[in-house]
Amino acid sequence: MVSAVVTGAGLSSRMISDLERNNLPIQNKLTLPLYKDKDISKTILEFTLDNVFNSNIDECILVLGHYKDEIIESLNQDYLDKVKIVENNPKDVSLSMSLYNGLKNINHEYVLCVSADQPTITSSTYKNIINSFFNSNNPKKSITFLRRREIGHLESPLGLGMPFTVSKDLIMPYLKDGDSNLNPILRKIFDDRIQFYAVKEQFDFELVNINHYTDLEFVIKNINFQNYEL
Repeated sequence: MVSAVVTGAGLSSRMISDLERNNLPIQNKLTLPLYKDKDISKTILEFTLDNVFNSNIDECILVLGHYKDEIIESLNQDYLDKVKIVENNPKDVSLSMSLYNGLKNINHEYVLCVSADQPTITSSTYKNIINSFFNSNNPKKSITFLRRREIGHLESPLGLGMPFTVSKDLIMPYLKDGDSNLNPILRKIFDDRIQFYAVKEQFDFELVNINHYTDLEFVIKNINFQNYEL
């Protein structure tokens, strides 16, 4: 049984600066449309959630903070029925604390940790991350990531972040004592000789991050929607 924690509590400051610069309506990037046809419209967050839902997870926690009300209003009822929303209080906390707040609310020992602005990662890749995790010698002492550099057993934690699969019992003590971006915490875990394993993406496009408006334009122009379960 695997839970998912999706973090979407940030300020979206880079995207909002781009929207202001281009005289576009100001909104949190998670609420921006990624996919449209005559019958369906999906935001960045909804697209991310679809991929998570289709990865054989058993529950999904969505962590919100800044722009909480705007983000909730952007989700149709089907999504609201499938997620449990956890709010950061106070709102102005680090990514590690957002993840910690989400993990406190899961019902299972193992968890897939995802950033809400990762819509390009397919459910197939999430499944591979989860399956590789459970095929490790000792899942309780392992973390399996989507690769950023090398593939397989890693000799360095540099550059790593979400998505990854991990035991709640392993990562919670590190998150509780830290309030930062994830990489410094991952370095501490790695130094304690926890096995880090990186899974290759299904498609090169999955490594594209959406931080700026130009990133979103690039994704909309180049994404192959046939690779996703809509």
